[in-house]
Amino acid sequence: MSQETEMLAALGLSSLDELFTDVPEAVRIDGLRLPPGRSELEVIRDIKTILAKNLTADDHPCFLGAGVSHHFIPAAVRSIVGRSEFLTSYTPYQPEISQGMLQALFEYQSYIAELTGLDAVNSSNYDASTALGEAATMCFRLNEKRRFLIPEALSWEKKSVLNNYVLGPKLEIVEYGYDPNTGELDLEDLRSKVDPDTCGVYVEVPNLFGVMDSQAPFLKKEFPEAALVVGVDPISLGILKAPGDYGADIVIGEGQSLGIDMNFGGPLLGIFACRQEHVRKMPGRVIGMTRDANGERAFCMTLQTREQHIRRSKATSNICTNEALMAVTAIVYLSLLGKEGLEGLAKVNVARAKRLMTLIGEIEGFTSPVFEGSHFNEFVVRTPMRPEKLNRLLLKHGIIGGLPLAAHVPRMDHHMLFATTEMHSDADQDALLRALKEVV
Repeated sequence: MSQETEMLAALGLSSLDELFTDVPEAVRIDGLRLPPGRSELEVIRDIKTILAKNLTADDHPCFLGAGVSHHFIPAAVRSIVGRSEFLTSYTPYQPEISQGMLQALFEYQSYIAELTGLDAVNSSNYDASTALGEAATMCFRLNEKRRFLIPEALSWEKKSVLNNYVLGPKLEIVEYGYDPNTGELDLEDLRSKVDPDTCGVYVEVPNLFGVMDSQAPFLKKEFPEAALVVGVDPISLGILKAPGDYGADIVIGEGQSLGIDMNFGGPLLGIFACRQEHVRKMPGRVIGMTRDANGERAFCMTLQTREQHIRRSKATSNICTNEALMAVTAIVYLSLLGKEGLEGLAKVNVARAKRLMTLIGEIEGFTSPVFEGSHFNEFVVRTPMRPEKLNRLLLKHGIIGGLPLAAHVPRMDHHMLFATTEMHSDADQDALLRALKEVV
């Protein structure tokens, strides 16, 4: 007796068709055209053959950035985060969350608070895009105004997610321009668009072009009635002034650079911080330190504003599920670097960018850098051919090129963004330079 016959007999059925009597015949299909089953060994060999065709950042220089970039991750990060206490923990929103995880998340909040110069940090958001969406709706809750200003030079992914978030409260998203010489925000254009109904102004430091905008520290004084939201690269805060110190009400950012693998774009870590007076308008949850029944130090969830915990009408968000494991990864990484290590790493990234953008500018046909402003670890290059074609040619040389910018800023045709980090040696950069000369 075959296994199929035995299973049907146990179910009291005479044929497989009887399993699907509840499915209308009109929507049934005549089986799936699947190949014969294969052994585990055969499948693994096939998968390895397919994967061997990939160019990965571990094997080839990768100059992609714009939110997710290649950074060194110490082995200790993976070792600690891989412990079962962290790796296999159930989604830590529940009452049974361990004291160890609560303490780790409390430490995460403390680290990000110190970096951003703000009082309260949630733990955490999906990524920078969802953090921006949450920031916009939080600005509306702060002052009940409906106009939110963003830079024209902003990734289309962030714009797309933001526009989804503001559908509910019906916020108006208005873009302001950038200075074509410096790459910084166009202050006159911004002034012309801020009005009495503006709930918030969003600025990135560094911005999409990799420029560390020198005007951001003055925006709160310029527009005191609007909430100031600053987007950051957390590594840059090793050398830049904390946004909270120059008046930011909310700070968001992408935490992928803090020890998290690129992983083809996820999972990521959405950083979100605000001032103490705004904490009850902040999405997500906050971990606090307290005392237990015996007077010993303990940790607990002190604020949970998801609609699964409180009345929907009172909730600040219904999709602010956290990235707890990624938050733990970030604090392990920051703990290993320390204050001086983070500062040193930030300086290395600035130096790497300065060297590469200067040398690309010496190649005939290329303009680099396009903008005069101070750069962190990314910069814009004008190319003599379509950036997409240039990237295809670079791949033939074993190099993963930069990011074409036209999809993000339509008027930046023939421009691409290069990111360089501590992972790129002089030899890696020189390989890119040789390839650029050859393909052009």
